[in-house]
Amino acid sequence: MDPQNADTNNAEGQQGLFNHGKALRLHTGNLVNRSRLKKKCPGSPSEELRDCIQATLRDWLSLAKTTDADFPETLDCCIPEETDAITPEERDEVKVSVKLFLCESGQSAIRDAVEMACQTLAVSQLDSVIIVPPGPVEGDGQTLAHLQPAWEQLEALVRKQKIAAIGTSDLDKELLEQLYNWAQVKPSSNQVNLASCCVMPPDLTAFAKEFDIQLLTHNDPKELMSAAAFQEAMQEGLPGLSTTDWRLEWVLRYSVIVKSRGIIKSKGYLVSAGRATP
Repeated sequence: MDPQNADTNNAEGQQGLFNHGKALRLHTGNLVNRSRLKKKCPGSPSEELRDCIQATLRDWLSLAKTTDADFPETLDCCIPEETDAITPEERDEVKVSVKLFLCESGQSAIRDAVEMACQTLAVSQLDSVIIVPPGPVEGDGQTLAHLQPAWEQLEALVRKQKIAAIGTSDLDKELLEQLYNWAQVKPSSNQVNLASCCVMPPDLTAFAKEFDIQLLTHNDPKELMSAAAFQEAMQEGLPGLSTTDWRLEWVLRYSVIVKSRGIIKSKGYLVSAGRATP
């Protein structure tokens, strides 16, 4: 076969595969092992995620079989050799920590994200999940009512033993106290962005100590990835294909930490996106 015709057929197959898809499930694989990504040190979590999406899409599309006419509606975008399942023998020796960024208020988003994380890492339960609900309407702050739907879904997963502990991010003392008093499953942790406050607020510290809530720090921006930034990352990973009708649903970042040594054994992102329907 003429190499030029082969390239043309492959490009048409890739376009057909992508254009037929209605949902995208992306797994970056273990970033600790991905040599190409390790060479570049991202300046922020948002840059890291963008680079990961670009590289994973590019690698996946180069390996994807596009000869079949029966294209799947859900595109499972992962590099098989990059996955990092946890063996039963090592499960008790590691802690699986997750931070889930919700971009939309879907009823099944949290359940789907937790299920995908468990399947990807070959575990039956995540040790901790910190939730970041969709941002409130411009000009409004977070409220208990804004947190409650996501928290109720997390509580259901704790009862099903899919998650051991659940936590929050960027709650001040007043809102953390409101959530604590209302919730059936109490928050075990609250992340604080030290870019917005160089020192932990004393009232938050006192409340957390009294009710055994662990205060953690983070450097994630308020919006990990905007809709425009996601489409741009997809476009760079899939040159020549239109990505304007794809929307980001959620991003899950996981870390697998060796308990006895405190080192990160693996780290990666899971991403869910959907094609907007006309």
